[in-house]
Amino acid sequence: MATLRTARVRAPELYGAGGWINTAEPLTLAGLRGRIVLLDFWTFCCVNCLHVIDELREVEKRYADVLVVIGVHSPKFAHEADHAALIAAVDRYEVDHPVLDDPGLVTWNQYAVRAWPTLAVIDPEGYVVAQLSGEGHGHGLAALLDDLVAEHSAKGTLRRGDSYFTPPAEPVSALRFPAKLAVLPSGELLVGDARNHSLAVIDPEDLSTVVRRIGSERRGRADGSSSEAEFAEPQGVLVLPAAVAEAVGYDVVVADTANHLLRGLALATGVVTTVAGTGAQWRPGSAAAGPALAVDLSTPWDLAWFDEAVVVAMAGTHQLWTFDPLSGTACVLAGTTSEGLRDGPASTAWMAQPSGLAVDADILWIADSETSALRTLRDGVLTTAVGQGLFAFGHRDGPAADALFQHPLGVCVLPDGSVAVCDTYNNAIRRYDPVSGEVTTLTVGVSEPSGAVVVNGQLVVVESAAHRLSRPLATGALRVMGDARQTQRPVTDLTPGAVALEVVFEPPPGQQLDERDGPATRLTVSASPPSLLLEGEGATTGLVRSLVLAAEGSGVLHVTAMGASCDLDAEFAACHVHQQDWGIPVRLVEGAASTLTLMLRG
Repeated sequence: MATLRTARVRAPELYGAGGWINTAEPLTLAGLRGRIVLLDFWTFCCVNCLHVIDELREVEKRYADVLVVIGVHSPKFAHEADHAALIAAVDRYEVDHPVLDDPGLVTWNQYAVRAWPTLAVIDPEGYVVAQLSGEGHGHGLAALLDDLVAEHSAKGTLRRGDSYFTPPAEPVSALRFPAKLAVLPSGELLVGDARNHSLAVIDPEDLSTVVRRIGSERRGRADGSSSEAEFAEPQGVLVLPAAVAEAVGYDVVVADTANHLLRGLALATGVVTTVAGTGAQWRPGSAAAGPALAVDLSTPWDLAWFDEAVVVAMAGTHQLWTFDPLSGTACVLAGTTSEGLRDGPASTAWMAQPSGLAVDADILWIADSETSALRTLRDGVLTTAVGQGLFAFGHRDGPAADALFQHPLGVCVLPDGSVAVCDTYNNAIRRYDPVSGEVTTLTVGVSEPSGAVVVNGQLVVVESAAHRLSRPLATGALRVMGDARQTQRPVTDLTPGAVALEVVFEPPPGQQLDERDGPATRLTVSASPPSLLLEGEGATTGLVRSLVLAAEGSGVLHVTAMGASCDLDAEFAACHVHQQDWGIPVRLVEGAASTLTLMLRG
């Protein structure tokens, strides 16, 4: 297969109606001629995009004088199209390169991007030489950059220079993008202070005084005392039952999110230890069960004590896992790693970035953020209470079948058995009554709520984007009706009937297809609703598939592709797995395209 490097496609100029962030002046490809440019098409709701931001940190440092990284923010949710919200997200995730705000997806469309995240590499002469979908491209990207540096140094077309990054002013606040919270046995509140890379113990009366801090406030990974320990964007915190804590020697489990770890905190001493995870991010082919310190995790976001174990909202793999502190083991509880909204037995159900957990007796409530859904796990079965799928969201009260959220990140069981939902991108607290099946709005104007607990009969909420805790219901409840919205991501028109699907995968420079243990590629296809896809569903080893679509209608085509490659000319060749999930909104139109080409790596 030909790669984009041989096609010599001129890179379209950059445009975004929202303007630029993290740079003193607008950038143009014409003005960057002579430098290698890497465009990162991302949206801040997407956990895979956050993984890529982390992957690029080392690449940016290594190639600082020849490479210009530009984040092209292409929003999925309406809230993400708000420029102020994007500025906050760039700060929250420590994005240290210029960002183009493209709320209308103009540049996205110019580059024919189909999925978050996607990388486009532009050579010093202004041509697109590679397009990479998904994550895990760090090794191959470095090899490509080495080739481009050598080629254009020899041609005299490479220009070295300084960074175009202009850091924003550092805000002054005790908390910075706090995430989740828990009530300690003392009555104080323990908060995951994500951007400060630490934990904060907060006075429960004024909700602002930091009584104690655990962690050095440096981004890193280190066990040790409360002043030495290092975290990376800690989110969820869970107080263990007293008997379990006494047996294992720590009282609190922490979701150390960007480190892909679970940490244990002994409250009496402040000592932090690693209790689960290796620090490596889980990839396809990694173990899904075993000794907790030997299995890889992926972006653990929240925690709950359920069915005598710690349940982990594993946002990075769209699953729930369990961690047993007593046996020191971890395993998958629910989800297949496919991203979407599919109910059923835990082993076959789909989720999409589960980010909030709460327990009511034998029910585990789940804020499933990317499907804007409230879901439950009970007796091994996953069920949707509120939510309609990956691309439907909004702010609408009423019967659960009609109600809509927008990317909720937190959930809390209220004293009356109803459920408070931190409806994050609606800046609202919503209530779901499982008896009546009704959704109501309790209050609005809450700045990106991400977690909540009940303290002395009052709801305490983390207002993450306002860097504070609050009691937003103290002035009474509100009820607001709203409209439904659909993601503004463009719909792909396809012809009814026969459609040819091809996923393009080229091994990175210096690698070849890894067929040592069988086929190097795998393709899985399904659809929502299932009636959209008449033929072609299922998994095969090739990356080409003949589909038969329905005669009419619309829906989402779910495509998952995997390609394995290994190093050339190496005695112990390393294996690299590349995977991307696409959820493609499609509309069936007579005379439309009969082929669908997706780029895994080209």
